[in-house]
Amino acid sequence: MGCGSCGTATGGKPGGCKSNGGCSTGGCNRMNVHDWLMNLPFSDPESTCKIVEVSFNNGSRKEFFRNATLQYFEKGECVTVEGVSGFDVGEVSLSGELVRVQMKKKGVDEFSPEIKKILRRSTDSDVSKWKENKAREKEALVRSRAMARALNLEMKLAEVEIQADGKKATFYYTADDRVDFRELIRSYAGEFKVKVEMRQIGARQEAGKVGGIGSCGRELCCATWLTDFKSVNTTAARYQNLSINQTKLSGQCGRLKCCLNYELDTYLDALQHFPDNADVIHITRSPAYLVKKDIFKNLMWYTMPDSTKHYPLTIVRVKEIQKMNAQGLKPDELEPVEIVSSKPKEVEPEFVDVVGQISLRSLERNSRRRKDKEQGRDTRPNDSRDAQPRGNQPATGQQSRQPQQNQQKRGPVQQGQGGQQKAVQNPAQQRNVSKPAAGGTPAQGKQQNPQRGSNLGGQQNVQNRPPQQRQPQRPGGQQKPGDQRQQQQRQQQRPPQQTPPKQGSEAAPEPSI
Repeated sequence: MGCGSCGTATGGKPGGCKSNGGCSTGGCNRMNVHDWLMNLPFSDPESTCKIVEVSFNNGSRKEFFRNATLQYFEKGECVTVEGVSGFDVGEVSLSGELVRVQMKKKGVDEFSPEIKKILRRSTDSDVSKWKENKAREKEALVRSRAMARALNLEMKLAEVEIQADGKKATFYYTADDRVDFRELIRSYAGEFKVKVEMRQIGARQEAGKVGGIGSCGRELCCATWLTDFKSVNTTAARYQNLSINQTKLSGQCGRLKCCLNYELDTYLDALQHFPDNADVIHITRSPAYLVKKDIFKNLMWYTMPDSTKHYPLTIVRVKEIQKMNAQGLKPDELEPVEIVSSKPKEVEPEFVDVVGQISLRSLERNSRRRKDKEQGRDTRPNDSRDAQPRGNQPATGQQSRQPQQNQQKRGPVQQGQGGQQKAVQNPAQQRNVSKPAAGGTPAQGKQQNPQRGSNLGGQQNVQNRPPQQRQPQRPGGQQKPGDQRQQQQRQQQRPPQQTPPKQGSEAAPEPSI
């Protein structure tokens, strides 16, 4: 994990902490400890701790070294220390009074003569040689695994750490049983030309060296701060009322999660108030068996053999039943507690019959238009004119929209006073009106067949109506229910009419404007 100031600068080094790769806040390294007493003055400087904690391989290994020259080292600074028949390079992880706390925790004596010394601050040659040998570790790990596999050894190599001067190599491995690796050590020494040291570690330490993200979304505890690994068993899960699921209770190391022990003491303290030997209680109906204990609500859940229902009982009620059972009495009922949930109940939606209340005409219209576009049919005005009703059928709600450019075909339109448009009668209508009947005046001829003239006039006025006043026709000739009722009423009110002559055969040619 990196701090907020570790913006990558040029060269791939963190630009915020100025420690050339080692974060001074303790976020870019493993097993870090923040020095809270770093900037506090001391009354007696000579009594300060002269031991410095140095970390190797990004914090996977830490050791204590004596500061014999009494130099001041900052956290993250590279120092050269004594090694096995040579020297090694590490980073200062802690200095000052907190080092004594760490030494006391690990049981190291401050004045022990076995503590090695810090030689100097690392020079450029030391750092370059250290980086050169560090680059060999990955290749050495792959090669060492192949050699162990060739010897049929039941072991797994987790990490290889080479000393800064390249004279020693430490191989970390995991194994379930004892392994005879004497032949393997000779093979490693002849292959890598170094002094070989074999260290066996557990599965939890291996997971800490590899690192990763746990199921909680945070970095593994063994990779960040946990160093003391305690045994974990399924009893801790039972005390916390957890289901014994090996997949959920296991960590990345394949063992039970270490965090099962974190809250175990709290659960044990809460369980002290619960009665003992309350696994089975007897009532008149049948014996009741304990299912689980809820330490948050102080309830004990029981079930009966002839029922699948769970009965929550208070601690006081369970103790009363135990006393009655000890006296040879059995209560009639368990008297369970009613559990009231704070969550609001979800109201299920009721069934509503909406058949016939929803109109899908808009969907039908859109689907029809889409089909017309796919088939390449273009709804032109001429096609709509052909679909107009003829004869004595009413044209209300059935006339289709036509563009203004076809006004000449329908007949000339005169502009009257006040901007109103007047439809000019067709020549056929004018001829019928002006042509007198046999033996009479034009007025008499007009009166002889008033129904025919009125019918033709109404029909022609509708046909010669300007496009602004004409009602659009629905696709496919569909009509509204109101239009159909109006059509039926008009047909009932009108007297029987004679069929007018066809305009195509009797109509005179249209006059030119």
